Amino acid sequence: ATIDIANVFFSIPLAAECRPQFAFTWSLQYTWNRLPQGWKHSPTICHGLIQAALEKGEAPEHLQYIDDIIVWGNTAKEVFEKGEKIIQILLEAGFAIKKSKVKGPAQEIQFLGAKWQDGWHQIPTEVINKITAMSPPTSKKETQAFLGAIGFWRMHMPEYSQIMSPLYLVTRKKNDFHWGPEQQHAFAQIKQEIARAVALGPV
Repeated sequence: ATIDIANVFFSIPLAAECRPQFAFTWSLQYTWNRLPQGWKHSPTICHGLIQAALEKGEAPEHLQYIDDIIVWGNTAKEVFEKGEKIIQILLEAGFAIKKSKVKGPAQEIQFLGAKWQDGWHQIPTEVINKITAMSPPTSKKETQAFLGAIGFWRMHMPEYSQIMSPLYLVTRKKNDFHWGPEQQHAFAQIKQEIARAVALGPV
């Protein structure tokens, strides 16, 4: 089961002595009273506070990334009870939970963009379909976009770095963009690799 905390940054009040650091002018002068979105340290602070609340409440086994939490177990009842316990801890700590953001218990679930099934971490089918349907890049920028899209899943493809080296070559600042046979071969090969990508796990 997965749990997503609603409006998590706005659930965290700023200490009065910190508020002047977040002042800004827009016709009048304003300041943030809650942890602002977009500030580079907000995710780290948020993750730490949620982690501390879960530890204090003696939460059952789980994985947490900022405001996303996943729990697992051998039966639907066990997963449900673990999820309920974590939700109760979070509510008592002042966080809000949207029921629509709670998914499961289920044998297959999406968490942090990946598909989880029986403790195994897999690339979702829609991601594979999107990447395998991409056309060959025609510029450095398009090549970088392709590398970004597929690079997130590199751990599922054992030969990733070796296969992709011709594509990294054309994105170097000192090199002019040239899409040759080596790049086309690497592009086609990595699309084949992601189509048969291995699952990772168990948790």
